[in-house]
Amino acid sequence: MPGGGAHPEDAQLFAPAALGDLRRGARELSWLRRRGYALKSALKLVGDRYQLRERQRTAIKRATSGAGREAARAERRQRRGAAAPEAVWVDGFNVVITLETALNGGVLVTTLDGTLRDLAGVHGAYRVSAATERALELLALDLRERGWGGVPLRWLLDAPVSNTGRLAARIRERAEHEGLPWEVEVVPDPDPVLREAPPGSVVASGDAPVLDDCPAWFDWAGECVRARCPEAWLVDLELGGL
Repeated sequence: MPGGGAHPEDAQLFAPAALGDLRRGARELSWLRRRGYALKSALKLVGDRYQLRERQRTAIKRATSGAGREAARAERRQRRGAAAPEAVWVDGFNVVITLETALNGGVLVTTLDGTLRDLAGVHGAYRVSAATERALELLALDLRERGWGGVPLRWLLDAPVSNTGRLAARIRERAEHEGLPWEVEVVPDPDPVLREAPPGSVVASGDAPVLDDCPAWFDWAGECVRARCPEAWLVDLELGGL
């Protein structure tokens, strides 16, 4: 389930002894994707070569991309210490699930563009939990420490995902409790909305297609995890040099 803890086999699948093949597989998959190979066939080729299990294949798939747009993404990335934007548009489930995964002891992989990604992504099943409350608390704290506490936030949540209404209610409650100018919208698909964020705004997401098209972005969840979740399980596939 998105935002859940570790899979029973993760201790073996992502053990130090497995990282060599995972890193080699990730680099080769990235090489193939950048040269136009279809993801499905490239992933099968690499996965079969290194005898990777399904979750390992998911990890290297989510860590790489095929467009070679990482440099362009990096130019539009807002680092900590940047001036406050006019508004922040938030890829709600993407941000919350990533942080929940860290809090619950699940695997997060480092990616080619520097973001952190979980292995589940956003699917139809989602459940609000104690980790949800803690994630929202950490996000509010992080925003204040950036000096962005007064910046309007537009949270966008996927309507097809279960318990969207409950998450929306929790976000509104947190905003009211903290005195933060947050608004929540439930839409059929947040991605096209986020891509149309206006100049002067910043998008909070780790979703590659969104990062390619939005005016500016920051990895809010990933930065929170690195700063506030010292026990988080981060699998470094060492793709930074590609």
